[in-house]
Amino acid sequence: MAERVKIPRPQRWQTSFGPDMDDAQVRRILTLPPFVSMDPERFPAPLTLDGVVRHDTRLLHFEDGDLVVRAGDYGNSAFLVVAGELRVILPPGLPGKMLGRSPERRQGWLEAVGQLWRNSREPEARDAGRYAEGGLGTRDAGPQTRIFLQDLPAMIERDQTYCLAAGEIFGEIAALGRTQRVATVIAQGEVELLEIRWQGLREIRRRDAAFRAHVENLYRERSLETHLRETPILRDLPPELIAEIADQTLFETYGEFDWYGTYKRFAQDPAEVRLQREPVIVAEGAYPDGLLLIRSGFGRVSRRFNNGHKTLRYLGRGGVFGMEELLRGWQTGTTVPLDASLRAVGYTDVLRVPTAIIEQHVLPRLDAREVAEIQRTLTSINLRDERDPEITHVAADASGLESAMLEMLVDHHFINGTSAMLINLDRCVRCDACVDACAVAHDDNPRFNRHGPRYGPITVANACMHCADPVCMIGCPTGAIHRSSDGGQVLINDDTCIGCATCADSCPYDNIRMVEVRDASGQFIVDQAQGAPIRKATKCDLCIDQPSGPACEAACPHDALVRMDLRDLPALADWLQR
Repeated sequence: MAERVKIPRPQRWQTSFGPDMDDAQVRRILTLPPFVSMDPERFPAPLTLDGVVRHDTRLLHFEDGDLVVRAGDYGNSAFLVVAGELRVILPPGLPGKMLGRSPERRQGWLEAVGQLWRNSREPEARDAGRYAEGGLGTRDAGPQTRIFLQDLPAMIERDQTYCLAAGEIFGEIAALGRTQRVATVIAQGEVELLEIRWQGLREIRRRDAAFRAHVENLYRERSLETHLRETPILRDLPPELIAEIADQTLFETYGEFDWYGTYKRFAQDPAEVRLQREPVIVAEGAYPDGLLLIRSGFGRVSRRFNNGHKTLRYLGRGGVFGMEELLRGWQTGTTVPLDASLRAVGYTDVLRVPTAIIEQHVLPRLDAREVAEIQRTLTSINLRDERDPEITHVAADASGLESAMLEMLVDHHFINGTSAMLINLDRCVRCDACVDACAVAHDDNPRFNRHGPRYGPITVANACMHCADPVCMIGCPTGAIHRSSDGGQVLINDDTCIGCATCADSCPYDNIRMVEVRDASGQFIVDQAQGAPIRKATKCDLCIDQPSGPACEAACPHDALVRMDLRDLPALADWLQR
């Protein structure tokens, strides 16, 4: 028998964020605010302050006009201005084309029909002339490509801006919640920045009270009150009460920020094993010490059943947990324990509003209709077992969806999809009409594979789901992969894609492919420096430029295929029960 291969266990800091962070650079950074005021003793081994700076940060240098972050981008890092000045361009900001994004245009019906004979016979054929430079310029190559604006002075004159100077931190709010950047930031002259990736930001925030308070104060000032007002039960509260609730709200994070890497490694594990990896936010039977609001990510609501747990439902951004128990406790004057557990699916950002605040300011303001709605929701979710009325479980989700189907959607993280492709194999006759229609709309190369995980006759096909949490968009150096401003679809601008494969490597579902592109004659377009074929990222774009919408769905002659928002469980149940 061959001897087993033995290797050291992989460590978190096996690969540093910034390979050039040597001893001299680390000592220099530690003399700068806010690091100079941090107590190294609060960072125990092995996650020392020195180690966080050495392995979780990197120094970046920008020239005049370089784009640092773009409004609408998703990020997982914050920035400290070490030297120089930055210009922040406030909304409405710059046109999407200036930021590397696709101009949005829907074809007319004649143009759409004309694709049948206008398309090249070769797959992925392009007009090479379309790659001529526009409003963006590039420096360096690969994932570290620097993008600069070629008409910066004129654009700054047209837009509202303000400056960020040395010592200021920005980008931390989007990094902590993996939300979109709200403004574009551009270098004004030569600038040196320290980029702090999510893992290091988390450790610093956890260990240093002053830094944590600074970040939370920024969030309270800029975003928290807006988030609270978006919560239906808080929407009608007067501004002074919203401000008071914001002052008392706690910030909590659960799970791994880069959950998609773990998902790829453990996607085939049994469901009970994956469930054990999900951090428990609150446990069934515990006292509800606050109302939980999902700020980002997803949470699984489950209840003990036999020797395991059964998923009842899931909560996405804006979801509320614990309101039913708080309401019953307030009505009866007793403590009502939670009748389900809430777990983080992947990564979940939670706001916890203390129970006392809810009981003092929120519950007394609910009218009879709102109370009845909360009670109706509770009744529809909690179904009694006819064999034993004391056992509360869910045989089917409140939407009418089978529990096992819901388990599959949550376990595979398909709840992230706002436009997943579902195929009913009982109706599908394998005529390939969907594939042919997709190929006509996309350079004679279809943008999906007609296979994927199944539940009964239903397949979740291998096609871009246009995720609510699109991790593929993190790290794109040119902004080529982006959300459309119209419907929020995730698109790739072929003209500004540089083929670095960052998006394809990040996609948890392997729904982005790298293809070698050709010219109209069928010859590969090659890099003039290296002679290697040029590669581009491709994926489903929901036929955003087609008048009929998704061609795959429109072409199916047997109504076997649908593009579905898997957050809309009642609509999914209706489609399944046709």
